Amino acid sequence: MAGDDKTKARIDAVTDFYLKNGRMPSFSELGEIWKLRSKNAVFKAVNKLKGLGVLEKDRKGRLIPRSITSPFKLLGSVEAGFPSPAEEELADTISLDELLIQNREATFLLKVTGDSMSGAGILPGDMVIVNKGQTPKSGDIVIAEVDGEWTMKYFRKRGGKVFLVPANPKYKPIKPKNYLRVAGVVTAVVRKY
Repeated sequence: MAGDDKTKARIDAVTDFYLKNGRMPSFSELGEIWKLRSKNAVFKAVNKLKGLGVLEKDRKGRLIPRSITSPFKLLGSVEAGFPSPAEEELADTISLDELLIQNREATFLLKVTGDSMSGAGILPGDMVIVNKGQTPKSGDIVIAEVDGEWTMKYFRKRGGKVFLVPANPKYKPIKPKNYLRVAGVVTAVVRKY
């Protein structure tokens, strides 16, 4: 097996484990799935994948995926208005992780319930990607705790006052009575058809 084939097989094995188990394998599990007997061989293989940008370690030294999913082919763009001839030409490849996640350690997913953000194109059943490390600015969509209740709304700041605005006329803006804690800024919406 050539080096590139071996590396691809190792990446595929880690990806399969991650998708099936919802977590990264331990070093001993990596040895098993890669059929490596020594810890040193596992360590070298992990370092190679770290160097390729496939894996990284968090602050506690645990492995986390950086871009273990296979990149998709980016074939160009499509007109959403009037039909035009579409040519299938490879423009690039792109990983959804790289496209949607800016700060892996500060990112989490939430499933949307309710329709208060439907005017922003966020519907019940969608998943939102949230960056808890991003400082909200006026106009951002945020996940926030307001007076003990969690919600997703537009963050608005006027003068020294902060309030949350829905994207559905059925709902009224929320003005915190006691406190407001922003847990993160919504950076992307994922919808599966």
